[in-house]
Amino acid sequence: MPYLDFLAPGIIAQSALFIAIFYGIQLIWDRDAVSHVNPLSYEVDALRGLLVGGTADLWTDFGVLVLAALLGIACASALLGRLTR
Repeated sequence: MPYLDFLAPGIIAQSALFIAIFYGIQLIWDRDAVSHVNPLSYEVDALRGLLVGGTADLWTDFGVLVLAALLGIACASALLGRLTR
């Protein structure tokens, strides 16, 4: 298995986790900064942040997958057989 084929799923997972961590931190910052002036409850505002963050994360991961495909890198499908043994 080529090294880039082995590395691509890890890069995709890293980008997803990195964005998830920063959106979680952003939710905390928004709660502290906006909670006193926002007419919505914190739960509604947090749900909005999670939905927006999840959508942005999907687009970023899709971009990494497209870049991997353009470079000819076989992604997770090559590793699935090895993981299920």
